[in-house]
Amino acid sequence: MGGERILDRLVRIMTAALGAPPLLVANSPEAPAWRQDLTVVKDSRAGAGSLGGIYTAVVEAPAPVVCVAWDMPFVTAGLIGELAARLERFDAVLPESGGPRGVEPLCAGYGPACREAIARTLDAGDYRAVGFHPRITISILPLEDVRRFGDPELLFFNVNTPDDLARSNELWRRHGSSP
Repeated sequence: MGGERILDRLVRIMTAALGAPPLLVANSPEAPAWRQDLTVVKDSRAGAGSLGGIYTAVVEAPAPVVCVAWDMPFVTAGLIGELAARLERFDAVLPESGGPRGVEPLCAGYGPACREAIARTLDAGDYRAVGFHPRITISILPLEDVRRFGDPELLFFNVNTPDDLARSNELWRRHGSSP
């Protein structure tokens, strides 16, 4: 997007926000070659969807984590930093969004207490990215706070198809001068 791989953009932004390169959870055999400077781990629970990826990050990371789906090219360092800062008081911090769940679990902060809660949820056959929430304390970053870091529709836009990639390039050109 805009001449930069989405993965490279996210690594740059997350490193700026958190002071260290992110952990990459990816199941592709080629993943270690995508960025040789990153630690790459496969899902510890194969076939568990997005919740399995969140679980893997929480288990593999040495501290609370901010997870960002690596198909979200417009996430900002400010939003990532805010999610991380709020993890000091809660097990999970999720930004409010206009999406179907009302929150964005694929751009959120997760603490160590999430390990057991996610494991129990997966063991019960529930693969919803929000299925473990009743087992932990959650903070919702209100939409008005999310807007301080950008337009939520843009922040949480994800690229799943070639048409989405074309749209992301158009959005990038239109908003390229904004952070």
